[in-house]
Amino acid sequence: MFWAIDRSICAGHHRRMLVFKIFRRPEWDAFKAAGQTAGAPVDLADGFIHFSTAPQVAATAAKHFATESDLVLVAVETKRLGDALKWEVSRDDALFPHLYRDLKLEEVLWDKSLPLGATGHIFPQGVL
Repeated sequence: MFWAIDRSICAGHHRRMLVFKIFRRPEWDAFKAAGQTAGAPVDLADGFIHFSTAPQVAATAAKHFATESDLVLVAVETKRLGDALKWEVSRDDALFPHLYRDLKLEEVLWDKSLPLGATGHIFPQGVL
């Protein structure tokens, strides 16, 4: 099925916006050691690196990492990813950012632990 995407929705996403990637600790450690990554196993299988916006990232954590506690949340500015970042319809017909190339360590703005609390993951202040 072809989805017509209103590009005006995406236009603001390309400037001064953060997107987020959740890594398991061994994936993050491998990324830091190599200086770049093609992503987690799901990213390799799909052919792109999955990112989430701030309004999407808690649902992503709950859906894909519900019982995992040793996670790392990584923030990247969209403008650093250039034209390889595509906005595509995904879960709940929402536009999600997908990166169609390796992510470089120098593109990461910050990384923070994403612990699992009694009611879900505990996100760093200001993310949600």
